[in-house]
Order: sequence, then C-alpha cells, then structure tokens
Amino acid sequence: MNISFSAACKQTQPPMVNFPGGLINIIPRHRRKEKVVVVMGATGTGKSRLSIELATRFDAEVINSDKIQVFKGLDIVTNKVKEEECDGVPHHLLGFVDPTADYWAHDFVQHASAAADDITKRGRMPIIAGGSNSFIKALISDDHHFRSRYDCCLLWVDVEKPQLNSFVSARVDQMVDSGLVEEAREFFDPAGDYSRGIRRAIGVPELDEYFRSEGSASTSAKAKILSRGIDQIKSNTQILAARQRQNIQRLLNILRLAEHLEWRMYRLDATEVFRKRGEEAEEAWQRLVAWPSTSLVGQFLCDDKMDFAGQLILGPTTAAPVVV
Repeated sequence: MNISFSAACKQTQPPMVNFPGGLINIIPRHRRKEKVVVVMGATGTGKSRLSIELATRFDAEVINSDKIQVFKGLDIVTNKVKEEECDGVPHHLLGFVDPTADYWAHDFVQHASAAADDITKRGRMPIIAGGSNSFIKALISDDHHFRSRYDCCLLWVDVEKPQLNSFVSARVDQMVDSGLVEEAREFFDPAGDYSRGIRRAIGVPELDEYFRSEGSASTSAKAKILSRGIDQIKSNTQILAARQRQNIQRLLNILRLAEHLEWRMYRLDATEVFRKRGEEAEEAWQRLVAWPSTSLVGQFLCDDKMDFAGQLILGPTTAAPVVV
C-alpha cells in the first residue's frame, strides 16, 4: 500500500515554541533518540484540537492513529478533522485507505513508522493522535524499530463519563444536521455486512433499518425508525468512549510492566472544560489542557526546564504524571 506525505519546509533553526506573548527558542540537549508526542483519549475529548495546537507551537506534524479515520470517505460520520481546522498543520494517514479494504495494526505500524521517519528527517516532530489504542500499543510498545529510534511522551486527555456522554450525544445531533444520514446512505449495504472496512464505523450499521424502510414505510414510521437509529448511534458512541478509556488504562498497565520502556505519560483532566460554555470553557481549556501540555512537551524536548528570557518556567501544570 503506497502512502504520500505532505510537504513541509526543513527546519534549520532550533524549535520555536509559540506561547502567548511571543515565540520561545527551545535549545535541546544532545539526545540519543528522536522525540514523539502521543495524544490519547476517548472519542470527543479534544485530541485533534490539542494535537493541532501543539503542532503549531512546536513545528510538528500529526499522524492519525484512528483505525476508522484512515479510510477514505464518511468524513462527517467518522468526524475527520476539517481542513480549515488544521491551521496549516500537515496530517498523515488520514483518509488514504480504500473504504472496502482491511487495515490492521501491522499496516498502521508500517505506515506510522514511515511517516514519523519522514517527519523527523525534515527536522520536525511527529505527534501521534487518535483513539485506537491497539494501534498505539502496536507502535510504541511492540515495534522494535520505533522503540529503538524514538522517545515518547504520552498525553492522556480525560473527561469524566457524565460530561463526555452529554457532549458526544450533542455532537451526534450536530453531525446529523451536517449531513450524517445522507453521507451514511452511500455506504448502506443491502447484504447487511458491516464487518469490514469503513462500514464498521458507528453511524452506518445503526441506520440500516432506516435505509431499508425508505420507499415502503410511511413518513411517520420512517421518522420513528430514524430517531431510533440516531439514539443507537449516541448509545454506541458512549459505549465506545467507555471502552477506549478502559483500553487506555490497560495500555498503561502494559507500559508500566514493560522494563524496556522509560516513557512518560500524563493525564490531563479536561472535565471542567465540558462543564462550561463559551469564554469560560475556552479559559478552562487553556488552563487545564493547552498550557500544561505545552509546558510538559517543552520540558520533554529539552529534558529540562524551559528557559524564557532567562527565567525558568515550570507553568501551572495540573497534569497528573503517571509513572510507566
């Protein structure tokens, strides 16, 4: 399977960190391995936003690790990041696989390693972001090439279940308004096989009954069937979020027992962000997620405290370190 990489300018100066108030020169110590940041979390927690914000501050590129978003199509259903949301940050392994093909962890490892190698050769930092923890484990824990070449810092964006469930439910309604049903109709399978490729995506199997009812059921009956399908999408998305959180805990335990790994993981509790609205939510995001992540990644790159205008900056880091 061929893969193309987004072009980017080769970095010839020390990394520049874009903090509020100006850019900061980061002068890293001599390091044995290249640096990679991994942004993890359940669906809806803000992984894409954080990865893009970090990429703009640290001259990085994003490698998608979501096992459904690798497929072409269903941009609304799979909630792919929009071009206008990327802020000019190149994204790799996003919408490049045939929607009917199989794509496994070993395929991801091959492509993600190649993307990371390409990014670092051009003087930039890879940021791996996505909710498919089996893909992340296969890459950072099981792949010898990646382990021997890269040092990782893992950022876990976490949100308590009630707040996240409420958010993903509202997000499904927004996706429906944006054309989710029309988009899913293109992948309706009369044979009822939703076990392969992009048809596995939440949002397609749940609408099977509705698509079958078109042309035969009454308008009111179809409306009820559609409502049930949308409710099922919400329920299955919430179940997915809970499973992803459990998988992160499982991955943490695996990394903790892996003696050959000395990587750092930090949990960033973004629950307060989801309890607020408007400017208050934005302030909470910056205080609880964006700034602590920037501080942690800066220290990770330098293996030390960051230096800003001669002053040591630790920042109000609220991230809880998890020793692995």
